Amino acid sequence: MPHRLRRYVPSESLIFGGVYGSVLACALAAALDEQSGAPDPGYDALWVLLTALASAAAHGYARAIAQPPPPGGRGMAAIAVRSVLAEWALPSAAMPTVLMLLAAYAGWWPEATAVTASLAFNILALFCWGLWAARTIGHRSWPAACRVGGVDMAIGLFIAAVNALIK
Repeated sequence: MPHRLRRYVPSESLIFGGVYGSVLACALAAALDEQSGAPDPGYDALWVLLTALASAAAHGYARAIAQPPPPGGRGMAAIAVRSVLAEWALPSAAMPTVLMLLAAYAGWWPEATAVTASLAFNILALFCWGLWAARTIGHRSWPAACRVGGVDMAIGLFIAAVNALIK
């Protein structure tokens, strides 16, 4: 009897963290305003990283306190810590933006180019997250999965369009 490979199904946390982290990184990059003074891509990279970490911690903590406490009420701190650590995908999805800003800090390119590249990367990442999630979790057809990816990508495009209109 031939051995069948089990199909990998990503966790809800991984999909959530990837999509939410990409949306967050897109919004944070769009919010970087070069008109408020001299560009400081090092500070901006730190700001994006710390905001992503704080968002992951807040989501993990909220998930932990939304659960019923264990019998006797003990161990809640450990549950909260595990829940926060389980949100690793969210700050990981923001790392390409952080790295692009650090490349600007190193002088490899201007910060405005890093922000534009980050927006483009995150918009493409949103499409890929949606496509991957639809194909692996929903077992949807390719056209249906592309529609899911397109909706995810539309969120990033909306952020970029609003940013362009505001600035």
